[in-house]
Amino acid sequence: MKRVHFKTLFNLLVLLSFSIGFSQSLPLSKDAKISVITCGLGNESYSFFGHTGIRVSDPGQNIDVVYNYGAFDFRTPNFVAKFTKGDLQYYVIAHSFQDFIQDYTIEKRSVFEQELLIPQDLKQKLFDKLNATLLSEERFYTYKFIDKNCTSMVVDIINTTLSENVIVKKGDTDITYRAILYPYFDGHFYEKLGTSIIFGTKVDQLGTRIFLPFELKNSLEKINFQNKPLAGKSKTLLLFEKETPVSWWNNIYSYLIILAFIVLAHNKTVDKIYLLILSLMGIFFISVGFYSFHQELSMNYNVLLFSPLLLILIFLSIAENKRWTYRFAALHLIFLIIYSIFIINKAHFIIVLPMIITSGFVLVRVAIRNKKRIPIII
Repeated sequence: MKRVHFKTLFNLLVLLSFSIGFSQSLPLSKDAKISVITCGLGNESYSFFGHTGIRVSDPGQNIDVVYNYGAFDFRTPNFVAKFTKGDLQYYVIAHSFQDFIQDYTIEKRSVFEQELLIPQDLKQKLFDKLNATLLSEERFYTYKFIDKNCTSMVVDIINTTLSENVIVKKGDTDITYRAILYPYFDGHFYEKLGTSIIFGTKVDQLGTRIFLPFELKNSLEKINFQNKPLAGKSKTLLLFEKETPVSWWNNIYSYLIILAFIVLAHNKTVDKIYLLILSLMGIFFISVGFYSFHQELSMNYNVLLFSPLLLILIFLSIAENKRWTYRFAALHLIFLIIYSIFIINKAHFIIVLPMIITSGFVLVRVAIRNKKRIPIII
């Protein structure tokens, strides 16, 4: 996915020239080429998964433009709230190819190109659709992590142009969306952990839809249209090795050290703080699940680990109500067992396992401290 770069003057000139062209249905020459552009991964959150664009190149008409469906504006009022809720408006924008490739050169991200081998009339049809979208209210769309993004929108407009569902996913349709996402978080441990625990059941569905740029790139290499390949062989326009960031804290070791401290501290206050953090995260997950339109955030079974009811357990412990503290600790141990069984075959089991173990230690300690002692009669 890609944020917008405000090359204002150029974009206005592009829009103006296309506006004039549309009224006369600007024709492409026989030398025109339309390509799918796939951009490499970056280390910013919006670039973790790469980016997809459509390039229209026609030397005869002096056109070389990239259409980008992944534009958004950080200056949107209540940006974070809108993104979380799922009603943030993304939009299509046009860049000159020269500016586009320069941006990725600066960011040191690879760029690949696959020319669409479609007839001239379909090239014209796709070009007209792109331009019509660019200058209408249809240029805006509500971003959805799996169902509507810079890649899926490109798939949709090409399939609409071809009047059939030509571009479909080839490969990896037998693994879940969650498993597909995991390799993209290399060097970003806490981002991987965060998405593991905030995503619900939707990402555990089989990943049958194309929703990531390199899924589209790989699928295009295997798709035929009218008894011939839909796209030519991939050309490398830029090639960079992805630089995996190194952080003293954003790694599995800091995660394990913190959890090991909680287990080994054997301290009531530390246990309460840990359970408080889990409960507050659970409240957040439930709230976001109801508040957000993102289906990926709903039906989050991870609340069995991050149970809001832990707040009651903490309150009972502070009130020194041993009987009910013990009962709530036992209840949450049952939650923990159910949760462990439920996710044992899921992609994020290993990454949350240290938290499951830590929670088990803490809850057992709480239960032991509050278990009613059986009097010994001599």
